[in-house]
Amino acid sequence: MPTYISLIHFTDHGVRDIKDSPKRLDAAKAAFKAMGGELKTWYLAASGRYDAVVVSELPDDETARKLDLATAALGSIRTEGFRVFTEEEYRKLIAALP
Repeated sequence: MPTYISLIHFTDHGVRDIKDSPKRLDAAKAAFKAMGGELKTWYLAASGRYDAVVVSELPDDETARKLDLATAALGSIRTEGFRVFTEEEYRKLIAALP
């Protein structure tokens, strides 16, 4: 299953209600599962541009974007996401180059 990285920014709303964020994380895990995927790991970022980082697996890019939009619509976070490739997938891509 494809792997995705999401870089998360808390919105003002998300920071105001930060004590509810563990419940929101639990809801996000359930949403990933409902869409046929899994939130594999969640990291709180100590400093820098992002507040958290998520590593997930989802069936495809369309599902990943739907989940990003549905999550953003809740108003607590904004995300930047992208598909990543494992070392095995990378080697396969490189081997297939002309």
